Amino acid sequence: MDLRSILLLSTFALCALTAIARPAAILSGVYNVDKFGAKGDGKHDDSQAFQAAWVAACADSGSPTIEIPNRKYLVGPLQFMGPCKNTGTLTMKVHGKVLASTNMNLYKSQEWILFAHVDNVKLTGTGTFDGQGTSAWPLNQCPFKKQCKILPVSLKFAFMKNTRVEGITSLNPKFFHIVLLNNIGFLIQNVHITAPGDSPNTDGIHLEGCVGVKILQSDIATGDDCVSVGHGNTDVYVNGINCGPGHGISVGSLGRYSYEKDVSGLVVTGCTLTGTTNGVRIKSWQASPLITSASNMTFENIIMKDVANPIIIDQNYCPFKTACAKAAPSRVKISNIKFSNIRGTSTTPVAVNLQCSAGYPCKNVKVQEINLSYRGYGGPATSSCSNVKASYGGRQVPPPCK
Repeated sequence: MDLRSILLLSTFALCALTAIARPAAILSGVYNVDKFGAKGDGKHDDSQAFQAAWVAACADSGSPTIEIPNRKYLVGPLQFMGPCKNTGTLTMKVHGKVLASTNMNLYKSQEWILFAHVDNVKLTGTGTFDGQGTSAWPLNQCPFKKQCKILPVSLKFAFMKNTRVEGITSLNPKFFHIVLLNNIGFLIQNVHITAPGDSPNTDGIHLEGCVGVKILQSDIATGDDCVSVGHGNTDVYVNGINCGPGHGISVGSLGRYSYEKDVSGLVVTGCTLTGTTNGVRIKSWQASPLITSASNMTFENIIMKDVANPIIIDQNYCPFKTACAKAAPSRVKISNIKFSNIRGTSTTPVAVNLQCSAGYPCKNVKVQEINLSYRGYGGPATSSCSNVKASYGGRQVPPPCK
């Protein structure tokens, strides 16, 4: 989808936190939110206790741990800001369920929980961040309007180094589940991301401006892209993702804004997509304001189970057709792309669809060992290509473009 870059705006308007004294009864290095006054009943607002625990842990020069016990905690918007004094890892262990307030008047920025400007953070545990998005989804006009109000994402990580997110569950966000913005060295593994297939704009993991991101061994079932790789990312590795329902694993959309940067060095491997509306996809807007590139990307060893559009490059992307009917070709240069060992079933006749820009045709696209059958009537699966001369190797089902 095309709204991700708007999420950047709120990050530059962060509120300063007021220092809160650490209670003397707290064991040094461990900060339990209950000790800071959290009720944990799912009814009272525990935001102040969470914020106080963070401030105390942030001032700890060792390897502090924030504990969220196995209870229900209702919180409004939270900003976990650095820089912090930790010389080791600052860990937040979530055992219970953290519930987002449904009072939309509380959200002055575009995120529910923000981690920013702090390094060596680990968010872990078997707990759940529940965005309680069902009441907010009817307010979302972004699928219908080009100019729309962005609802808050559940978890945003911005301007951080050496961050790990492990084990947690993200449930029913108001907008995106997890956003990574301008981070260096980020690992996400064994997370569980869940929202209904018809929930609007609930991307699972979206990243932009990041270097060295690994997303591993996770289950993502949501209403939009399971993983979306936006502009400005380099060295991204995605492995072992079970995706579905959702819109697949996407690069883009690219080429909408004048500040966008190149994307390069993506590997997507060992993933299974089930019942998604797309498989692996690269998409760019028509009429891009500047020339950028998307290059050196590999999609391999992927299973498609009843997926519409299993392999797709779409450089005519525009969800608002009246605005793009006569637009100029995309100026995103796509090159050095490999699709290899992708197999399974397609619910649409065109299983391999490579629609590149008339202004900047795709270069060095390799399609190898493809076995995709059409689960429908009217003939076998087919391929469709435009403005690309792909090279083919190994088995080709459907047959390659002529």
